Amino acid sequence: MKNKLNPFPILGPYAGIYSHGVQIKNTMNSVYVSGQVGQDNDGNLEIGFKNQCRKAIDNVRLVLQEADMELDDIVKMNIYLTCAEDMQSLVEVRKELLDGVAPAITTLFVSGLVNPAWLVEIDVVAAR
Repeated sequence: MKNKLNPFPILGPYAGIYSHGVQIKNTMNSVYVSGQVGQDNDGNLEIGFKNQCRKAIDNVRLVLQEADMELDDIVKMNIYLTCAEDMQSLVEVRKELLDGVAPAITTLFVSGLVNPAWLVEIDVVAAR
């Protein structure tokens, strides 16, 4: 069982897209997903931040699917952005693809990723 933790008096989660903490009770199946980027299995990189972000989330979904899980099972999400101006687009894509999924989340602005063409990388922990 997962319990989202957003206690008062901590300021509410930014735009309602995450939880301050997620408690996992009982023995659960957990999956740790390595950083996923906006690239397909042929190495084709999506063009533009939103498309790369959508593909990275889809890659996360595919890894979770392999473990008989889904995006709703995400309890922790780390997002790495190379451009601070993409933050609002990130919120839009999260609302589009992860509406109602409110894991504990950390978003970082980094100077670069392994491939300079990558604009976003996402890793998650999921539990069911």
